Order: sequence, then C-alpha cells, then structure tokens
Amino acid sequence: MSQSTPFLTPEAEAEIVEAIRLAELQTSGEIRVHLEKSTSKVPFDRALEVFHSLNMHATELKNGVLIYVAYLDKNFVICGDQGINELVPADFWDTTKDLMASHFKTGDFATGLVSGIAQVGEQLKTYFPLLENDQNELSNEISKG
Repeated sequence: MSQSTPFLTPEAEAEIVEAIRLAELQTSGEIRVHLEKSTSKVPFDRALEVFHSLNMHATELKNGVLIYVAYLDKNFVICGDQGINELVPADFWDTTKDLMASHFKTGDFATGLVSGIAQVGEQLKTYFPLLENDQNELSNEISKG
C-alpha cells in the first residue's frame, strides 16, 4: 500500500482493503477505491478516467465498480461498469452514495467507505455470484492520484 493520506490513517486504509477483499469473496465482481486530493475536472468525468486507467473496463463480465474520492473537494463518485449498471435498480448508486455521505458528513470517512463497499458487494453478489475458479482480476489496494 502506498503512503497514507491525511484523509485516512494507515489503519483505516487497511480496513477498507479488507472490506474489498471480504466483499469480493462472494462475487465475481471487482471493487476499487481511488483517492486524490482534488480534481479540476467534473468529478464524474475524472472518475471515468480513473476507471479506465485502472483497467476496470477490462473485467470479463463488465462488473467492476470504482469508488472515486476527491477528498479536499468533498466530492465522490461511484462508477459501475456496463454489466452491473444494466442490472442494479435505478436508484442503487444514489442510495449507496447517500449511505456513504451520511458517514462522511460526520467525518467518519473509513466507515462511509466500508459501508459503501459492503453495499456494493451485496449487489454484486446478487447479480454476479462467485464463480467456480474465479480469479481476482484487479488489485484490492487503494489507488491514489
């Protein structure tokens, strides 16, 4: 794991990576978290750039989900690939963002991220259950920009 940010302690980062690992034990889906201080771009556009730079679009079932956070800007985006977007309820990403935002508003960023990861994992498990011989296609580590 790269060095910690003022946004999260090393312990919080380890908790987030563990939440990703646990969520992915039940699904063929892939979850990533990307942190950066800020962006001069529209947050969703920047999240899409990061999604592609992390090769999240290259998963076999198109079931990758990125949680992008620009922490100084106080912006975050949840970006799902085509396979998952076609299956989850229309309000799924908004309800997940609301859950995370409720923790972020109190300054509990680690719990917000862990809660969001767990909720995303549940949806991925529903629509993309773990397959026999499943391989972890993407790193669980937090990426930083």
